[in-house]
Amino acid sequence: MKRIALFFSGTGGNALNLLRACREGRVPGLPVLGLASSPKAVGLDRCQAEGLPTVTVVRTHFASDQDFSEACYWAAEAAGAEVICLCGWLKRLTVPLRWEGRILNIHPGLLPLFGGPGMYGMNVHRAVIASGAAESGATAHLVDAEYDHGRIVDQLKVPVLPGDTPEDLQVRVYAAEMELYPKALAAFLADEPKLLP
Repeated sequence: MKRIALFFSGTGGNALNLLRACREGRVPGLPVLGLASSPKAVGLDRCQAEGLPTVTVVRTHFASDQDFSEACYWAAEAAGAEVICLCGWLKRLTVPLRWEGRILNIHPGLLPLFGGPGMYGMNVHRAVIASGAAESGATAHLVDAEYDHGRIVDQLKVPVLPGDTPEDLQVRVYAAEMELYPKALAAFLADEPKLLP
């Protein structure tokens, strides 16, 4: 069973979702650490309440993205993590060779569309609606050196309905994230991901 570190920047909703999926046996993994990018992240208290050890690594404490990333990886490695899942993680990570192919992310849109720098949270939903797209959804993908660029593991689509606000769309996409991420992680850990082109 692979040991997993859950990285988050905010409420930790996706982290808790994966934690519970693992504990319920739906995902063959063992979460060993919750890592937050801010001491104000609500997810810290939520993960601690579930008995998951947590640590905070703050970007402004480091001179570069690389130094910050190494501190994050060091914390994950110290906890024995073999896989990292980004769960609403909003900080840039550089990916060293030793972690290539072992970091997953959930994105609130259908990559390769609506990804890249600045495309997170409500920014994605606003862009989708402004584009007139008929559908959106969630994407689970491997993390590489570029924002929202790594190989897609799986996607789940939702409709964009007439009259949708970004907030309306966010509700449906978030529900898709909750369904998709455990399924995609389970397939990845079982070496059976879809790995869409």
